[in-house]
Amino acid sequence: MTARRRVLLTGATGNVGLLLADRLAEDYDVVQQGRTPKTDEQETVLRRVDLTDYAEVRELMSGIDTVVHLAGEASPEGEWESVLSANIIGYRNVLEAAREEGVRRVVFASSNHAMGMYDRYEEWPVYPHHLPRPDSLYGVSKVFGETLGRFYHDEHGLDVINLRIGWYSPDPTGTDEDVLRAMWLSGDDTAQVFRRAIEAEVRYGVYYAISDNPNRRWDLTNTMLELGYRPQDSWDRLPGQSETVVEGGVDVRDDWPWGS
Repeated sequence: MTARRRVLLTGATGNVGLLLADRLAEDYDVVQQGRTPKTDEQETVLRRVDLTDYAEVRELMSGIDTVVHLAGEASPEGEWESVLSANIIGYRNVLEAAREEGVRRVVFASSNHAMGMYDRYEEWPVYPHHLPRPDSLYGVSKVFGETLGRFYHDEHGLDVINLRIGWYSPDPTGTDEDVLRAMWLSGDDTAQVFRRAIEAEVRYGVYYAISDNPNRRWDLTNTMLELGYRPQDSWDRLPGQSETVVEGGVDVRDDWPWGS
């Protein structure tokens, strides 16, 4: 029998983390890291490692094949001190510990906010190869993470797959924000794109991770061709929902992404 990959899931107590902790366990030996347990299972299995402590992070990497890195400050309104500690220092420790312990691959949860100024100024479509234009310090930290991952791939041969996640929500009908609905990522599509990121043959890349929404402005071509991702869901196909496609996209409010 072929041994299952051992996958470390950082930030396993967040919304995406909880979903993946459940879904990825079907195929992988999942190790969960976080601060505050959110389920009965996590009360017993959660590794409460501080990602700013390098020694603790390196110990966490022992025997790991793939790191799915979700941990960090998650709000576009995050202050610099939080972004620096959680998203920059913490991720550097993850990459360095992964290199030292011989981890095969890191899947980095980047964000649409790495390119959010294109959205604020309605300069669509947006492609992965466009120059980064973060809309917040949070977005800056995601650009930093993508670039740091590029260095660790080029210099040390570590596989790094960056997923620019749109907007994961179990219920996309709770907002009237067109730009959010357009970048919605369903639970099933979330699980699929992360599985593909773990398994795909490509060794480095930046990929949008969004469902098949009709007003989508972000290119999925390389996500589909290189990762094999095939989005199955669209917010307007949910019961009672519909959408009129607006050529060029609906205008975005001037203070995007604040309050998003």
